[in-house]
Amino acid sequence: MATSSRVVIIGAGIVGANVADELTSRGWTDITVVDQGPLELAGGSTSHAPGLVFQSNASKALTLFARYTVEKLQSLGKDGESCFNQVGGLEVATTPERLQELKRKHGFATSWGVDTRLISAEECSNVYPLLNKELVLGGLHIPSDGLALAARAVQLLIERTSKAGVRYIGSTPVTGINQADGRVTGVTTPNGIIPADIVISCAGFWGVEVGAMAGVPIPLLPMAHQYVKTTAVPAQAGRNALPNGANLPILRYQDQDIYYREHGDRFGIGYYGHRPIPVDAASLGPTPRHVTEDNMPSRLKFTPKDFEPAWKLSQELLPALQKSTVAEGFNGILSFTPDGGPLVGQSSTLDGFFVAEAVWVTHSAGVARALAEILTTGKSQVDLTGCDLSRFDPVQLTPAYVKETSQQDFVQVYDILHPFQPRDSPRDLRVGPFHERQRELGAFFLETGGWERAEWYETNKGLLSHLPAKWRPVERDAWSARYYSPIAAAEAWKTRTAAALYDLTPQRRIEVTGPGAAKLLLRLTTGDVSRPPGTVTYALLLDGSGGIRSDLVIARLGKDSFQVSANGAMDFAHLSREARIQTTKSPARSVQVRDTTGSTCCLGLWGPRARNVVMAVSTDDFTGASLPYMHAMKATIAGIPVTAMSVSYVGEPGWEIHTTAEYGRRLWDVLWRAGQSHGLIAAGRAAFYALRLESGIRLWGVDMTTEHDPYEAGLDFALRESGSFYFGREALRGRSAKTAARRLQCLTVDDGRSMVLGKEPVFASGKSVGYITSAAFGYTVGKPIAFAYLAASVAEGDSVEIEYFGRRIRATVMRDSAYKPHSDRPLVARRESKL
Repeated sequence: MATSSRVVIIGAGIVGANVADELTSRGWTDITVVDQGPLELAGGSTSHAPGLVFQSNASKALTLFARYTVEKLQSLGKDGESCFNQVGGLEVATTPERLQELKRKHGFATSWGVDTRLISAEECSNVYPLLNKELVLGGLHIPSDGLALAARAVQLLIERTSKAGVRYIGSTPVTGINQADGRVTGVTTPNGIIPADIVISCAGFWGVEVGAMAGVPIPLLPMAHQYVKTTAVPAQAGRNALPNGANLPILRYQDQDIYYREHGDRFGIGYYGHRPIPVDAASLGPTPRHVTEDNMPSRLKFTPKDFEPAWKLSQELLPALQKSTVAEGFNGILSFTPDGGPLVGQSSTLDGFFVAEAVWVTHSAGVARALAEILTTGKSQVDLTGCDLSRFDPVQLTPAYVKETSQQDFVQVYDILHPFQPRDSPRDLRVGPFHERQRELGAFFLETGGWERAEWYETNKGLLSHLPAKWRPVERDAWSARYYSPIAAAEAWKTRTAAALYDLTPQRRIEVTGPGAAKLLLRLTTGDVSRPPGTVTYALLLDGSGGIRSDLVIARLGKDSFQVSANGAMDFAHLSREARIQTTKSPARSVQVRDTTGSTCCLGLWGPRARNVVMAVSTDDFTGASLPYMHAMKATIAGIPVTAMSVSYVGEPGWEIHTTAEYGRRLWDVLWRAGQSHGLIAAGRAAFYALRLESGIRLWGVDMTTEHDPYEAGLDFALRESGSFYFGREALRGRSAKTAARRLQCLTVDDGRSMVLGKEPVFASGKSVGYITSAAFGYTVGKPIAFAYLAASVAEGDSVEIEYFGRRIRATVMRDSAYKPHSDRPLVARRESKL
């Protein structure tokens, strides 16, 4: 966007001030920041934040955001004063389970480039002498963590950006978001309208109210979190400057949901273990014109009874606290979301309305940089898949869903969470027409995006006794055995040797129609969708830098009609926005985009006997002569109208069979009955996941993101070699598989049994050279397999090591896939897994 754009930022806290700073550093000048509180101390979450900045996180994006925040805070200061006290961080384990979790976190940090050390209980005591040695089993030390002076940083950022021309308006609430023709035009305040081409909501826990003014749902729940300060601790006398000096690392006691920092000779204690306390921000009333530490809307009255367990536990972990008492406390408001991630990006329905909400001090500068990059270059250098405002489906934006799931996020904020762990509730929110039949077969369901998805079927347990020796699963370690069953081996075996039904209903289906449909898809994707009706094209959506923003399977069903298999709500939002723009500019090339996922269903029927099954119930010709690979046709199965697509994600012949939801149950039943004499079974996602890995099929959002280009991901076969323009094409000029500095490669584990799950660091010659993206046990090849981004210097046949819970596992770099798939050119599976 042009630097002449008029920008209004709502909120002058640590996020809003950083966004203004990141934009001015990139040459933008016409920026106004407005806040309902006074600029000296606005009264939002920044005003009471204890300032802990910890970088270790399972999310790569959040880790990189925190790392940049540390760098930014270190660069701020005046007259030798710093806005960051790099005291380091220490996470302690008091249970064997937490000790193992710290080993896993050390692996994440290594993968994401943050220096951490696993240390013994004795070393923990040396780093933090006040610890009770009898309780601690070990720890994770992060030397570069520390304490942010958030309120001071805001003042320095305001001072710096004001000199660059940013206008700040304090004590002025925003009362409306002005818009016309689907885009923002300004904001309304009691003092008049401030014109704007871009409005950025950095309102923190008031973000829901700002979103409502714009007609944009913001899935955020304000929650009260307890924080106290003790009286002076005798053991701390003279150790630190008063009132807030600190030398000890920030301490996190995650087994009990507690963290600690020094305030001179006192301690600050934060506690997440209490009951969830949701807050309605609209009920807090106007922010006073003079905000103090004791008088701000983000600090609610302390509830001492909620804190009693934390105080007792704190005195046990830090015995020195037994000679002090709780001097003061408050319930401070923070923002929580359904999946724990921040909310970043542009609204899918209102052009020019951007948000950076649910952002803690820890990630503030990193998120601000990402948003500034989006505005100035069109792309964040950090992939925002887990942060994008558009990642939620409509049901996930409802107040009831946000309230229920965000409270779970609060409760689980320090919990040890498995990568496949489903949320507790709501369950059975989204079920397909096959659900009842799946339950009858003993399906074990996990949940992703509200959908119930069968992982395996207990009725297949009897097949384990018939498994050939080479197909028998190995015993797993306790962590990789969670949310797993050896039944998956039997289901994979039957897929490879007979036939299996897979429920693909949760796979996103988007209908793109109209006289401009082909033009839109040619412009946005790398595939040639201009081929005749009946063809299926695998294509990528690229961003302006050539990064992979998604992958699609596009079936041309008619001259102006396409069915797109996509990855999620963000794809629908992107296609809808671009269709709207094209239709407005060229009405003769209008396009309609409709999400048909809920009104349709889909079965994957794959395996060497799949054709026998379908021939028993259809008079249509499903042979390669009439339905070759990567083609689609209208057909009937037992009188049911279907669309059959000859595609495979498991490396075996077969089809995706699509129909509308009302026919779903009958479709299952007729295929099931016809298949029994051919060995047909129902198979779940656990087998699907393993088979797609064996077949070299990438998973978007895991094996490739906007941080990877097609050459690095091994997907350059999906690029149109000639013909019309597609978005991102120019950025790829000069690149090739040979010039890629890193590549996605396949690994097999040498010992044939040691599992990894994803995000673990990979070492070659003792040096970190990459990280695992996804992994599974390859039942066909009889050993664990994984994908990993490795330096291009690592070649096929090389030996590497994967660090898993602190131990090194030897693996070998293989060719692109461990098993040759049925098709000559593998496709990329939909995002069917929560990782």
